[in-house]
Amino acid sequence: MDFDEFVGEVQHRLELPGTGEAVRAVRATLTTLGERIPADDAADLASALPMEVSWYLVGAPRRHGERFDWAEFVARVSEIEHADRATAAYHARVIVDLVGTLVAPADFQQLRDQLPERGDWDALFEVVDAGGWEAAEPR
Repeated sequence: MDFDEFVGEVQHRLELPGTGEAVRAVRATLTTLGERIPADDAADLASALPMEVSWYLVGAPRRHGERFDWAEFVARVSEIEHADRATAAYHARVIVDLVGTLVAPADFQQLRDQLPERGDWDALFEVVDAGGWEAAEPR
């Protein structure tokens, strides 16, 4: 999948009006995720993604491996994306689900292992755990 296909898929799944909004959602989610996980894990996750998308995980974060909770994650995504928190949280879940379909299962499990097993971080994987975007899509 190349950059245009990735962004187009995000735009489709999130029903966004344009590619600019889709890119902003991807940037917000993956940059914030890159800040939360260690640099090596971000690089592993990014390796299967289009180069322009992978940069958000590995190149854009100011620091890697920061410790913050789900609420702070959503607040940061919301701020970058210029969206309310509920929208930002939903966008992050759908984008993580798409990433999960593209990366090696071991790399995706490594992402899950970097976040606390119990607690609010389970919310990031709600779409994945529901069987993916198509299964979790509101009808």
